[in-house]
Amino acid sequence: MGKARADGYGATMLLILGQGFSGDYIAAAARSAGMAVVGVRRSPAPGCITFDDPALADALASATHILSSVPPDSASGQDPVLARFGKTVEAHKGWLGYLSSTGVYGDTGGAYVDESAPVGDGRRTARTAADLGWQGIGATIFRLPGIYGPGRSALDQVRAGSARRVDRPGHRFNRIHVEDIAGAVLAAIEADARGIYNVVDESPAEPRHVTEFACGLLGAAMPPLLPIDLTAMSPMARGFWSERRLVAGRKLGDKLGYRLRHADYKAGLTAIMTGERR
Repeated sequence: MGKARADGYGATMLLILGQGFSGDYIAAAARSAGMAVVGVRRSPAPGCITFDDPALADALASATHILSSVPPDSASGQDPVLARFGKTVEAHKGWLGYLSSTGVYGDTGGAYVDESAPVGDGRRTARTAADLGWQGIGATIFRLPGIYGPGRSALDQVRAGSARRVDRPGHRFNRIHVEDIAGAVLAAIEADARGIYNVVDESPAEPRHVTEFACGLLGAAMPPLLPIDLTAMSPMARGFWSERRLVAGRKLGDKLGYRLRHADYKAGLTAIMTGERR
């Protein structure tokens, strides 16, 4: 992936801005591929520096690849990375990536959209602005739906007693296992890919069906089926249950040759259960 560098990072170094749940898996995959990785978080964590660490300036200058998973600020609506490091990131000569959201497509009435669809008609205007801002400086955009994985799935909700079954027929949407986010990002890095990629599973489903499958795996009783009551919901919840969209992710396989390890929620939840038993 290039000549060795004199800064101690090796031939290639991936800087992950906002290394959280997805970033941890991306970091592990990148290290397995032979890359050095520096993660950045708000608070101290093993293997990461903070956004206030003076070492971040050197990491930004030394990185061959930069990936941001930092969402827009809820108060200002700004992308914190672009607001603070925009000029530095824009001047970066290597690969840039940004973890965005399929929420930028808004409500399609249940129709399918792909990467060519317009964005900005949904409730996530700040996310759309960030998505477009990173596009403007040449970043590869990964649009993600609901993310799940070990420790963060319907299995954990069922065990905790927080799982709900809401009767909303036709309210299907995509999901993605966190391991496939890491796989897609690494495939893009290996191919030096640019552009926009939907990283989504192949079987959009109603939330209740996911809960029901998780209950079946665990041998747990199913929560009661609740009628939908949009008036009693918070604005965020109301927005989720009001919007409907199905997202196509064929470009990821067609352009990068990446095939999902967990093609749908059934495969993903089953894999999590198998891993727990080990």
